[in-house]
Amino acid sequence: MSSLTAASPSAPSVPAGTPRTSAAKRRARFTPYMLLLPASAVLMIVIGWPLIQLFIISFQEFGRAQVFGAPAPFIGLDNYTKVLGDPAYWNVMVRSLLFCVVNVVVTMVGGTLVALLMTKLNKFFRVLMSVGLLLAWAMPALTATIVWGWMFDTSYGVVNYVLTDLVGLDFHAHSWLINPLSFFFVATLIVVWGAIPFVAFTVYAGLTQIPDEIMEAAQLDGARGTQRFRLIVFPYLRSIFLVVTILQVIWDLRVFTQIFALQGIGGIREQTSTLGVYIYQVALGSGEYGVGGAIAVITVFFMMAISLYYVRQSLKEEQL
Repeated sequence: MSSLTAASPSAPSVPAGTPRTSAAKRRARFTPYMLLLPASAVLMIVIGWPLIQLFIISFQEFGRAQVFGAPAPFIGLDNYTKVLGDPAYWNVMVRSLLFCVVNVVVTMVGGTLVALLMTKLNKFFRVLMSVGLLLAWAMPALTATIVWGWMFDTSYGVVNYVLTDLVGLDFHAHSWLINPLSFFFVATLIVVWGAIPFVAFTVYAGLTQIPDEIMEAAQLDGARGTQRFRLIVFPYLRSIFLVVTILQVIWDLRVFTQIFALQGIGGIREQTSTLGVYIYQVALGSGEYGVGGAIAVITVFFMMAISLYYVRQSLKEEQL
């Protein structure tokens, strides 16, 4: 009696290049774009359309009358000519750039030092410092500005009290916000205080990825702390420092809440306005929406140039 062996059915193999595999490849090629489509549509509606409207207004004579329905005549580049020929705009631009540079340098140095300190602390103090940084980071900018404004208050501020009664300096009833230099000193404290946690956490995350063997070998070779940071840490974290620095430049150039709130407490607007506050004052304060739109468009292109530089540097890092 012969035994019969039943062969299990197998799926027919599909040769490469058939219509079925070609369709699958096309679907796989377009899948990432389809996944990005919903988010791109939301961004176009929320950000793209207002930017288009802003760009159009910047070429029109758009004031309070146009807000209530009057026609907005097209005036070409007159708004841009008016802005670029206004000395007040250039004063604000230079002031904003200097303010940005100081904030970025202090924030990057302070955040990096805090991150390095966190690597030396034990678990308890590292968690305690992380909680403190998170609380500072989570506090709204307006709330932080009001609290710092109370601390530097002329009559009952704790800063004047400490400097006068404890240190012995003559700061009785000293006004910190009336002088532009001390105004930006206070503003820098507020901005840096709120920005250091982001830098510290980002750099600390990068520091934890550096192999311990490399650091220990450099220490055994006699490299000092500054040498280890310059020759080992910084090259490892170059891309992180680049990203964080560019983000800080963008954020500090468009600071609005801290400057606007401090001006309300006691600062002189004409001497302390930065780009964000100046656009608000020109557009809403003076009712020159077309001129304000032109300033905003110039600022947008300036930010785009910084962002394109970041993208180019990121692509270079990926190709290495």
